[in-house]
Amino acid sequence: MSKQFKKIPEFKSERQEREFWQTHDSTEYVDWSKARRANFPNLKLTSKPITVRLPQSLIDRLKIKAHKKDIPYQSLMKDILYKGLAEI
Repeated sequence: MSKQFKKIPEFKSERQEREFWQTHDSTEYVDWSKARRANFPNLKLTSKPITVRLPQSLIDRLKIKAHKKDIPYQSLMKDILYKGLAEI
């Protein structure tokens, strides 16, 4: 006997959909056993390269901290900026 899945509601916005999935279990709506891996070769980057002049000593400190966390220093820099903006 196959499991009956609930119907996924219509969403008026991406925000409404995001809030829905944060509070609902997707296994009640989707048969993940039939899922396939997707490939999006033409997907556009959502980030934009910028130039920022920083003192070499600051970059060196950033690289050391990133190395200790085993992540790329630019990822650490983005995380620091993101958290810093949240505090403003």
